[in-house]
Amino acid sequence: MKPEQALAVVEAVLFLENEPVDSATIGRIAGLSRREVLDAIQELQRHYAGDRHGLEIVELGGGFTFAAKQQLWDMLKPRYGKRSEAKLSRAALETLSIIAYSQPVTRQEIESIRGVSADGMIKLLMSKGLIREVGKKQAPGRPVQYGTTKEFLKTFRLASIADLPKLDELNEEKFE
Repeated sequence: MKPEQALAVVEAVLFLENEPVDSATIGRIAGLSRREVLDAIQELQRHYAGDRHGLEIVELGGGFTFAAKQQLWDMLKPRYGKRSEAKLSRAALETLSIIAYSQPVTRQEIESIRGVSADGMIKLLMSKGLIREVGKKQAPGRPVQYGTTKEFLKTFRLASIADLPKLDELNEEKFE
């Protein structure tokens, strides 16, 4: 397949998929090697990088997808943001950040950092698909451990957990 055709088919796949799609899946759909897919994605990212385009190709949760450019999102969010997604309260964001930075983490560990019960916040974050049970701790009672989901990565426009902002020393001590 010619590079122009590879570019066109990768662009079409990204446009047609509703969720981020990984390079292996794009390759299977388009009949391209992983290298051809990644080259096409890089070329498309360069193409959409200019101010003439309102879209960009981003990596979210291990897959690639089209997204509105970050600088346009404040203008677009009222109409195109998730309707069912109410803003998270400070307590929910605090609980979510503890889970994101400490995962896997138990309810008791979350509560020891926050100083208050975390049951309600854990239920809320699970209902929004931002966290999930990731296992059980090898400790008495085998408490459930929680971690973030791909939905968390998509919501906060992160390719992976490694993209979380770095903690300063004071906050880092809280999460240890």
